[in-house]
Amino acid sequence: MPGISGLRAWWAERSPAAGAAVMPTGVVSVGLRMTGAESVSRVVLAMAGVAWAALAAAFVLRLVGERERWVTEAESLGALTSVAATTVLGTRVSALGRQTLAEALLALAALLWPVLLVMVVRRWRPRMPGAVFLCCVATEGLAVLGATLAAAERTAWLAHTALVLFWLGLVLYGLALARFDIRQVLEGAGDQWIAGGALAISALAGANLLIAGDAGMYLWNDDDRGALRTVTTALLVLDLVWYVVRPRPGYDVLRWATVFPIGMTAVAALPVGTALGVPWLDRPGRVLLWAAVAAWLAVAAGAVRAARAGGGDG
Repeated sequence: MPGISGLRAWWAERSPAAGAAVMPTGVVSVGLRMTGAESVSRVVLAMAGVAWAALAAAFVLRLVGERERWVTEAESLGALTSVAATTVLGTRVSALGRQTLAEALLALAALLWPVLLVMVVRRWRPRMPGAVFLCCVATEGLAVLGATLAAAERTAWLAHTALVLFWLGLVLYGLALARFDIRQVLEGAGDQWIAGGALAISALAGANLLIAGDAGMYLWNDDDRGALRTVTTALLVLDLVWYVVRPRPGYDVLRWATVFPIGMTAVAALPVGTALGVPWLDRPGRVLLWAAVAAWLAVAAGAVRAARAGGGDG
């Protein structure tokens, strides 16, 4: 049938960057839950889950039937969105109390992470676009989900593993920053904002680690906790600095990477305020969340228009 063949052709054009749509959708769902909009949050979560399942199916089918294409896409910067999206989805699932499913998603992400990270990093070059920071986002995503599950299940070893990933993610951020083309701040199609999103998810990882330490487990001494508090605060401040970077108008699939840091900053501000004992962060966190919802709707509308027009980036 023409309609089915057209759908298959459209799906065959999906690039690894399409996984970036799952990340902000999952983040918005997490943020909506934090602000009490549970029903809307679950609807958005369902959308993220369906998109994640479709992308996962494409990942497996290409691995089995199109090995050369799979390798090419696995070596691209956007490949790490699969790890990041899986951890974001797992974090939201954990909030539903489905810890077994969240653990399965953590295990899957942990299996993919070293393979894709090595494949991507070995192809780094000078003057890379903003997607180079996905190495940090994927690593910190593992730290966020690991810390979340550690607090939920009182598992000390998982918290300590998440702490190692937290510091490793910051090291990877520094390495990525050294290869980032600073001109992308003004010229990028949207993925330059991942630099800010990486700082936000790192701050969220730090906050979740602090919260895990308050969940009835002895995880760190006062010096370690103090260092973690200081770094988490600095990460959130640096993330907010990225808001001086204004996105250019016009739709591109990389616009999803613009929505991600806006939502992630909101999601980070709320638990960071709790972990650091700064309750006034709740208000800017809520404002940023609704800004992220508005940005998500705008980009989603652009994606629908591009898809109807037959654009490859719809």
